[in-house]
Amino acid sequence: MAVDVKIPTDLWEEDAEAAITNWLVSDGANVSEGQLIAEIMVEKVQYEIRSPGAGTIQIGLPVETVVAKGGSIATIS
Repeated sequence: MAVDVKIPTDLWEEDAEAAITNWLVSDGANVSEGQLIAEIMVEKVQYEIRSPGAGTIQIGLPVETVVAKGGSIATIS
């Protein structure tokens, strides 16, 4: 079963968007649950995204893409 990697909705209140600043894994890599996989920027504050599951990651969006809160940025299957 595939799991979406989403931009968190509870990290900040005012802005509705975040920018992907860095992928810490490569597309097609095997990841474990809880592993750091990406970094995002919101109002000049860097946040780390952890894998919500284990499996092979399929990165859906490149670095510098602006994504809405709750938006999917990758899939793990």
